[in-house]
Amino acid sequence: MVQTAFWVLKKHFEGNPKLSDFELKEAELPALNHGDVLLESVFFSVDPYMRAYSKRMMKEGDIMLGSQVARVMDSKNSAFPVGTFVVSAAGWTTRFVSNGKDLQRMIPDWPNELPRSLALGTIGMPGLTAYFGLFDVCKLKPGETVLINSAAGAVGSVVGQIAKIAGCKVVGSAGSDKKVAFLKNLGFDVAFNYKTVGSLEQTLKEASPDGYDCYFDNVGGVFSSVAVEQMKKYGRIAVCGSISLYNDKEPQKGPYVQIPMIFKELRMEGFLVTRWENRKEEGLKALLKWVMQGKIKWHEHVTEGFENMPAAFLGMLKGDNIGKAIIKV
Repeated sequence: MVQTAFWVLKKHFEGNPKLSDFELKEAELPALNHGDVLLESVFFSVDPYMRAYSKRMMKEGDIMLGSQVARVMDSKNSAFPVGTFVVSAAGWTTRFVSNGKDLQRMIPDWPNELPRSLALGTIGMPGLTAYFGLFDVCKLKPGETVLINSAAGAVGSVVGQIAKIAGCKVVGSAGSDKKVAFLKNLGFDVAFNYKTVGSLEQTLKEASPDGYDCYFDNVGGVFSSVAVEQMKKYGRIAVCGSISLYNDKEPQKGPYVQIPMIFKELRMEGFLVTRWENRKEEGLKALLKWVMQGKIKWHEHVTEGFENMPAAFLGMLKGDNIGKAIIKV
C-alpha cells in the first residue's frame, strides 16, 4: 500500500493564521480501481484565496484546500498514463488517488526550459486571473492608465506586464523597496512603496495627475477608499482580492464608495476566474506565448519541503514573497 502525508485544518483561523492551526497526518491510500490514477505532488501553490475560502468551504479536520502540479505514479486510466503531469486541486497532500475527472493535463509540449511550477502561477490560475480580469472585467484599451496594488504578487505582477503589452501606462504599489525595484525591472512606468510614502493620495496624483482608467484591486480596505477617488470618469474597477481584510476579526468600516461611483459613473465588478473555465485554453496559450517571447517575466518564491507548507502560507499572507509562492516537494 502507498502512504501519503497531508496537512489538515486543525482549527479555523481567528485573525492571523497560526502554525498551530494546522496538523500533519499520514494515511494509507486505497488500491486503484478501474479508471483510477495514483499521483504524487511535485509542486504546491499557496495563495491568498485560501485564507478567504477556508471558512466558507472547509470544516475543521479537512485537508487544507489548494492546488498542485502532480505526476502520475500508477494508472488504470488510459487517459492518464504513468509519467503524465497534471494540475489538480487535491489540497495539501503528497500523494492521492483520482478518477481523472478532477485532473487538468498540463499544456501539451510544455517547454523544457520552463519549470512546471509555472502552471500554478504565471501560466496558471494567477495568470488567467490577470488576463481575464484585465480584458473582460476592466475591458482594457491601448493608451489607458492602470493602477495595481499588491503589484509584486503572483497576480499583480502579471497584470502589469499584460497591461504594458496592451499599450497602457502602469502604476504599481508594493510593500517594500525590493518589490518596487522588481516592478521597475518588469517595466512598470511608476512603482512605489505604500508603506513609506507620506500620503497615498498625493502619491497616486503625482503618478497619474489625470487619474486612472482601470484599477485592478487585490487589497481592498483603506487603499481602495483612496484609489476610488482617483478614478477617471467612467473608470472600471476589477475587484480581484481583498487581502487587507481577510484576517479581520471585526469588519472594517467606511469610507464608502457610493458617492465617487455616482459622480464619476464608475463600474466596479468583483470576479472569480472560474467564470472563464470554458476559455481557459485561450488564456493559457496567450500567457505561454508571451512568456516564451520574453514579454512576460516570471519570478517564484520557492520554499523547499512539504513540512514547511504552513510556514510558507503564513509568509505569503505577510507579503514575504515576490512573485508566486511555490512549495517544492
